Amino acid sequence: MNPPQDAKETVMSYLKALDNQDYDSARKWLGDNVLVKGPAGEAFRSPDEFISMMRQQRGKYDIKKVFVDADDVCVLYDFITKTVTTFFSSWYKVKDGKIISIQTVFDPRAFAAMQEKK
Repeated sequence: MNPPQDAKETVMSYLKALDNQDYDSARKWLGDNVLVKGPAGEAFRSPDEFISMMRQQRGKYDIKKVFVDADDVCVLYDFITKTVTTFFSSWYKVKDGKIISIQTVFDPRAFAAMQEKK
């Protein structure tokens, strides 16, 4: 895998891998020290822990809009699982062809309701 030339290409390659449920490829786009933060301040500090969680979600991405400012990429999308569809906004910071941070905003109540049904 050759690193892409710009931040948007890095993020879109990562999301394509996740959308295809190719989690090993998705992991390659994450920096070893990536920080992933959610809407309630929860955080993953290990790319492997984050990818493990994504494997469990098995979501698909319906991308609505992408904004780029140098090494910052913001993606607006619906995250679709078998039981819930929720609108997300994720801000990705990219350095040297790797995602070094992800800050995601969404309404976590849909996932809380999903957990209650289990």
